[in-house]
Amino acid sequence: MTSTDNELRVIPIGGLGEIGKNMMAIEYGDSILVIDCGIMFPDRNMLGIDLVLPDTGYLIERRDAVKGIVITHGHEDHIGALPYVLPDLNVPVYGTALSMGLASVKMKDSRGATDANFNTIEPGNEFSVGPFDVTLFRVNHSIPDAAGVIVRTPVGTIVHTGDFKIDHTSVDGRTTDFHRLAEVGDEGVLLLLADSTYAETPGYTPSEVVVGKALNRLIGEAKGRVIVASFASLISRVQQVVNAAILHDRRIGVVGRSMVDNVKLASGMGYLEIPEGMLLQPNELGNNPPEKTVIMTTGAQGEPTSALVRMANSDHPQVKIENGDTVIISSNPIPGNEAEISRTIDNLFMLGADVLYSRIEEVHVRGHASQEELKLMLRLTRPEFFVPIHGDYRHLVHHARLAASVGVDEENVFVMMDGDVLELSEQDAGLVGNIGVQNTYVDGLRIGDVDNVVLRDRARLSKDGVIVVIVPVDQESGGIVGELDLVSRGFIDSEEGDELLARAAKVVARAFERSPGRADTGYIHSKVRESLGQFIYQETRRRPMILPMAVEL
Repeated sequence: MTSTDNELRVIPIGGLGEIGKNMMAIEYGDSILVIDCGIMFPDRNMLGIDLVLPDTGYLIERRDAVKGIVITHGHEDHIGALPYVLPDLNVPVYGTALSMGLASVKMKDSRGATDANFNTIEPGNEFSVGPFDVTLFRVNHSIPDAAGVIVRTPVGTIVHTGDFKIDHTSVDGRTTDFHRLAEVGDEGVLLLLADSTYAETPGYTPSEVVVGKALNRLIGEAKGRVIVASFASLISRVQQVVNAAILHDRRIGVVGRSMVDNVKLASGMGYLEIPEGMLLQPNELGNNPPEKTVIMTTGAQGEPTSALVRMANSDHPQVKIENGDTVIISSNPIPGNEAEISRTIDNLFMLGADVLYSRIEEVHVRGHASQEELKLMLRLTRPEFFVPIHGDYRHLVHHARLAASVGVDEENVFVMMDGDVLELSEQDAGLVGNIGVQNTYVDGLRIGDVDNVVLRDRARLSKDGVIVVIVPVDQESGGIVGELDLVSRGFIDSEEGDELLARAAKVVARAFERSPGRADTGYIHSKVRESLGQFIYQETRRRPMILPMAVEL
């Protein structure tokens, strides 16, 4: 499926109908421009999965056509897949200074892809990628140096907002480039692709200044040590904590590998201002007076190996939670992480800490636009066609309705899903098919080897367990000889269970009494699953996984 000379195609590879693994392909003729390259964190049903990647099969098949990747900002759901994708595509990557710096950190310890071609672009400066003329424009988000993308194509101009909100009092003092947006709106926008994450939420998103005031107050009121957990990439939040620490005469320590790496990078690039001598070294964390200490750490999402969770489990080598500690969790739960976060909070309370989080204090504000900000983006750009992006399906639908409410023709609004193909000309647009994408799973060192069948089996094992049936088979005659041996794991473990398995073995043995003398392995496995499965369900109303093993004697 390749666009014709005068047709433009827009294909979401990931990020529509879901939160994460953002990747958008813009295709014209034999050239493809990719915007963002992110991961998604697994939900509770993806047992054993570490990360979820976008399905780049379509791009790999056309790798000669892919001219470059533009990054909107440095969050994991926009840069996290670069180490997995660049070895296959080997194309230049473009973005703002902090985005490229964080992407470089991301490439460390990755599949050998350390020679990536990263290009730092100053917002407002136009650059060319194949037939596309590209300009980044500043937006506000929960990370500095976030940008939207203007793509001038031979067919018309596309505006991609990236993740954005409108914050007139941002931590770094930089605001959304309304002038650029109004200017491109006057020139004419063929298609707007806009962030939909909070399209359900009326009004405006609060400013980051709200969090800054709360952190100042809470750190000032704390009698002992303060530990603040947040995303490692939330550089503006780190600056707010530093500012509060300065105000209350405290020094700051940084814990968690990704947090340490990002703070070092951002400080070196000038995105973080930490006075000389204020940063505690690892060997000073336990010696500085508690009332003079603030620790910034990872683990706000309850990640099992993160620094905060290790503290909550009394397993961190440098930081032990003590009575009088105040722990501030400065983030909102990502859907699916609620149970892990709740467990971490409980454990911290049990160790004597006072824990503050977004339900009880304004220690976090979202980084995405609410309804009135989304309307303003639509009004400024005045697009001919509109596609809501970055959100679950309901978010996309709500955003589509908002677009219609501010004058975008309903027939020109397309609610798309991953893999859908939108084809545009200068006068018309329409959906023309789907390229067929699915999740690519990272399981340890294995990438793409785990499919939905494996996940289904893992879910079944976690729910009902497994019964292994060892079937002795005579090597000469091919018949069943001796007694069957049944072993269960995660199914039942008691004297009653032993009695049930003994009866189950007799049921399976009787099933083979009516079978031919010689039986092949396939027949044996099928007969075991059929007879044992029926018996176990009748007795327990459970369906454990049954694994027959024919052993020749």
